[in-house]
Amino acid sequence: MRLRLLGTSSGKNGCPALYETDRGTYVVQGKRVNDPEAIADLVDVRDDEIYVEVPPEVLRLAPGPQE
Repeated sequence: MRLRLLGTSSGKNGCPALYETDRGTYVVQGKRVNDPEAIADLVDVRDDEIYVEVPPEVLRLAPGPQE
């Protein structure tokens, strides 16, 4: 899989950021969620998955649906 940086709202320190993959999916880079109450609200997290927090301005970097 290859990634292409769509953008970041962090300036120079890299996080948070949004990437597009060559498979038509997205990868987010954000701060690891450590709050036990928030983690308890997650559903069906598998061993090979991780959860990160990103602000909404980063998600706005994603292109809209293709018409």
